[in-house]
Amino acid sequence: MIADFDLAGFVTVTLAEDLGTGGDITSNAVIPAQAQLDAVMASRDDVVLAGVEIAEAFFRALDPKCTLERLVADGTAVSAGTALLRITGNARALLAAERSALNTVQHLTGIATMTRAYVDVIAGTGAVLLDTRKTLPGLRALEKYATRMGGATNHRMRLDDGVMIKDNHIAVAGGVDQAVRAAKAAGLTGVVVEVDRIDQIEPALAAGADRLLLDNMDVPTLRAAVALIAGRVPTEASGGVRLDTIRAIAETGVTFISVGRITQSAPAADIGLDFG
Repeated sequence: MIADFDLAGFVTVTLAEDLGTGGDITSNAVIPAQAQLDAVMASRDDVVLAGVEIAEAFFRALDPKCTLERLVADGTAVSAGTALLRITGNARALLAAERSALNTVQHLTGIATMTRAYVDVIAGTGAVLLDTRKTLPGLRALEKYATRMGGATNHRMRLDDGVMIKDNHIAVAGGVDQAVRAAKAAGLTGVVVEVDRIDQIEPALAAGADRLLLDNMDVPTLRAAVALIAGRVPTEASGGVRLDTIRAIAETGVTFISVGRITQSAPAADIGLDFG
């Protein structure tokens, strides 16, 4: 499901954080040890689901014998009131796993839902939505999985996953062309270079840049930059992109648009677990 992600380890650490050393003392006190419950996880918002398989892992961790019926697959858009997952098992175990399961699926579904909104707005322009490294520490693999469920394409996962020369690299290196030439001399390929002025474009291309990240440019400047680049390399718009501005950005002809907000600012979806 999620490459290079230790699901078992994540579940273990998360449950340990929530259960502490004494476990769910409330459920243990008020619910008979052998009591069984049926439960349904359902959305209370219109959402794009992400994380249901991870939620299942929490329930299985505390009740390996529980029965799980997945009703909706990740990446599916559903309306408020839709049942997502049916769970039958030990009541104490289900209650103890509930918060960890819901926290995860609410967070990831919130990201997927916001991502889909951005993807829908730029539909038909040809521009591709990218996520960024603006993720919560320790949750990058999950959050980038959620953006994929929403329809985005993952940008680099780690600093060793791609070359991106940004403004601070350029400042220390002494200029755009110096930074690009140094990267090329080091044998690096797929060099992405951030430029925030039109006059940086030709030096970056002459030095061998493979892609230009057009940072914090307004729409007229983006349009001029795309015209100047004229398809010689792919282009990426970034910086302060919002849902109400992304369509105009996409219509400038850029190849990609990177948006930090889809991981950094997505609100949790309202998803609950109803027992009965």
